[in-house]
Amino acid sequence: MIAKISGGKSTAGLIRYLYGPGRANEHTDPHLVASWDGYAPDPGRTDDVTAARKLLVADLDLRVKQARRLDRAPEKHVWHCSIRAAETDSILSDEKWADIARRVVAATGISPTDDPDGCRWVAVRHTPDHIHIAATKVRGDLRTARHWNDYLTADRELAAVETEYGLHQVARGDRTAAKRPTRAEQEKAHRNGQAKTARERLRTTVRTAVAAAASMEEFVHLLSNVDGMLLEVVHFPSGDVRGYKVARTDDTNAGGEPVWFSGSGLSSDLSFPKIRERLNGIDAQPIERPGRRKPNPWHLATAAVERIPHHLDQAGDVAAQGHLAAFGEALDALPLVAPQELRHQLREATAVFERATRSRIHAEHHHTRALRSAVRTMLREPAPKDSTALAMFLDAAILVVTAAARWHQLHHHDQQVAAAQQTLIHLQAAYDQAAAEPLAALGQRRPPQHTVDRHIRDLRQAVPDHAEHIIEDPAFDALSAALAEAEATGHNLERLLHQAADQRALDDARRPARVLTWRIQRLSARLALSSLARAAQARSAAAQHTAAQVHTAAAVPTPQPSQARRR
Repeated sequence: MIAKISGGKSTAGLIRYLYGPGRANEHTDPHLVASWDGYAPDPGRTDDVTAARKLLVADLDLRVKQARRLDRAPEKHVWHCSIRAAETDSILSDEKWADIARRVVAATGISPTDDPDGCRWVAVRHTPDHIHIAATKVRGDLRTARHWNDYLTADRELAAVETEYGLHQVARGDRTAAKRPTRAEQEKAHRNGQAKTARERLRTTVRTAVAAAASMEEFVHLLSNVDGMLLEVVHFPSGDVRGYKVARTDDTNAGGEPVWFSGSGLSSDLSFPKIRERLNGIDAQPIERPGRRKPNPWHLATAAVERIPHHLDQAGDVAAQGHLAAFGEALDALPLVAPQELRHQLREATAVFERATRSRIHAEHHHTRALRSAVRTMLREPAPKDSTALAMFLDAAILVVTAAARWHQLHHHDQQVAAAQQTLIHLQAAYDQAAAEPLAALGQRRPPQHTVDRHIRDLRQAVPDHAEHIIEDPAFDALSAALAEAEATGHNLERLLHQAADQRALDDARRPARVLTWRIQRLSARLALSSLARAAQARSAAAQHTAAQVHTAAAVPTPQPSQARRR
């Protein structure tokens, strides 16, 4: 069950809405299910609806008028709480909804149990799946009700109701979720033919800019050049930057002015100070050295992502939260470099996983320099010729999201767990599509059977707990081809398999042969570079040794003839 709480100034306006047809004629049978004393008039069960509404409003406003004479009434004296059941829940009776309403007004402090001076309230049901509680916030002793943190207290009570009534248990939040679009924003988007509201579209654009930028200056530059977007940097009187706000050119108010959103209005982690903190944790781009092969940024990013599950298990909470935030940025960047046919699934994955990147735990970003720097380099390189690098990255990303769901579950972050689980669906779909072609190409290069048999023996020695699962995997032919190609370039397969298996447990892998295939390919390429470097170092060391011998020989004094005669 979900509660939404708001305040207002007009009791009559709220009662008129509750007993009216609704904005889309959705109010089919408005009627009272409970009230403060059980005797309140019910406009839904009388012939003279207008008279009954006036009488109900007068009863609810009685104490407000008394307090107003003493100048003690609050300006917004109306308390409104809607409670909605899940679509999968059975239809509750009026009696059960009445019990739920009484528990909520008691828990929130509107009308505590056994308090004769509690506020006046009514619960109205006009559709099967939800009720509205309308209350006035002046108590019988003419004091204003103490209902601080009413959303949290109502939410806790509804969690207990779900358990007792056997209802769907909603994933509870920690108040770090991005602000939801209002109903007015949703209706405006629908009128304009937009699938998402301006707030949601701006949030996605700003997140993508953060993922691509290497500095605050570049972040501002990127946003300034987005079509259909307006940006304004806000300054303090001293001239220092205070923040920023953004708007869409196609989103205006009634006066034709753009509707602006501050960064924090889009999401708490998109405020100017939070973005500056994240971008300050990015290493400068490495300087290319003549004669040295440049490391593949996709391989660097994948290697950094592969280490995240270990960090979630072993690092402290603040470091783990920082790794999840950096991984979220990496996902935000993927649609920029992915093939067109994969972008929809990747955008859906990034939109959902955004909820899993934040919690009440403060994130430390200096632990994530390697991943952030690799992603920025990746965006500045030409797109790969095929989807092998993307499939390799997505393979590692799927296991990170699985580990993230487990980490959030241990910390009781229900909404983040649900977000991670939903993200897996989209990432798995994108991965299956990206991996199909490169795996099929590898499988066609399957080595002879005697080589495959040797690979099976090597696997049983290197990863005995997973060997049979790997051998039965349909992608095993691709793995065997990758092993044969690595062996052909001079790699020791036993050592390579141990290195691939030691990087991360294969327990979370749904298709372990695919996981090992990508690791073997990436490791063999990286280690090949390392062997070249070692050869260069060996040549350098040999040259230095020769130079040292020459220097030593030159430093030994040559015997003089007179000395020779004296000897």
